[in-house]
Amino acid sequence: MLALIPALNCSQLWSLCPSQCKPPRIIRTRTPVVRLEAPHHCSTMSEEAFVTLATSDSYAKGAMVLGQSLRNHNTTRKLVALVGAHVTECCIEAMKSIFDEVSLVNVMDSEDTANLALMKRPDLGVTLTKLHCWTLTQYSKCVFMDADTMVLSNIDELFERGELSAAPDPGWPDCFNSGVFVFRPSNETHEKLLAFCSENGSFDGGDQGILNSFFNTWATADISKHLPFIYNLSSIAIYSYLPAFKHYGHNAKVVHFLGQVKPWNYSYDQQKGEVKGHSVAQQPGHLHPDYLLLWWQLYAKAVAPLLQTAYGDAPFISGFVEHKEHEDGAHQASPVSPPEPIKISSEERKKRWEAGRSTTWGTTHLPTLNANSTHS
Repeated sequence: MLALIPALNCSQLWSLCPSQCKPPRIIRTRTPVVRLEAPHHCSTMSEEAFVTLATSDSYAKGAMVLGQSLRNHNTTRKLVALVGAHVTECCIEAMKSIFDEVSLVNVMDSEDTANLALMKRPDLGVTLTKLHCWTLTQYSKCVFMDADTMVLSNIDELFERGELSAAPDPGWPDCFNSGVFVFRPSNETHEKLLAFCSENGSFDGGDQGILNSFFNTWATADISKHLPFIYNLSSIAIYSYLPAFKHYGHNAKVVHFLGQVKPWNYSYDQQKGEVKGHSVAQQPGHLHPDYLLLWWQLYAKAVAPLLQTAYGDAPFISGFVEHKEHEDGAHQASPVSPPEPIKISSEERKKRWEAGRSTTWGTTHLPTLNANSTHS
């Protein structure tokens, strides 16, 4: 049985240590990481690793899709998953079939309700748990990847980059997006991050605000630490500059399902090979349908069977559409009516152009991903 570890915010975690304490004592106040190493893929020790984080069973599904996508594209690095205490034992058991190491960590929370409300993302507070990745000092260098990312080709070349390397955020390009970044594990850096978190908080309530403030020279100091956007392609930002996606999109290496609605929030019809409840209309905030379908195909082929084995006869939410037997013997899924596409008037186009917004939403067909973007 795994012991549940209490959720601590930055101030609570820092307050456990007296004001006069020295850095080494900070390490002792932190709840130790529980190593749950998987028996697979461990024959050769690697000094470098891809790292992800799951704080719930839903994000654990995303983490497993990410891990399997890395394996499908023949990564030579280790795979490490940090999991919160709310991830069930069955999910953890399934994760150990994909990851070399699964580590239980305590969940941190910024409790910054004001800034998180501005972003309409109250769930982002627990992403501060991501800071634990700096404690993985058994590795010399790591690449952190959010559980809502998926790789489209081998990206081992990222380990040639230094700390802190990341791609620009589509919402504010002078900030990096913390969904994919290269870093060097260090207890000293971890202590400094906790201290910074306690003293300054986060300007957006999540880990991205913390990390951009801490690594505050990213925008200006070293262009080699600016990862190309193809290493962190925002699925919902595609439509803000569709011509660029048409021109460069075939080079994408990592897709990031940014936003509150994630791939696992939809359902999948295995018989028809369709994602249900997702509109193909090009609208702001919509996930690209080709990437969404790729995620579900990989989940259905490689992840769902692991979950089924781990859960056994116990029920779990698979995300698959259930077909009901009709009198004629045919199987039919409950129909889902996608929302109507937005029609943009000439006046609205003019307003969007004057406001600097894209005028392509709802007007152009999506490009088709080429064969190089599919999983094996």
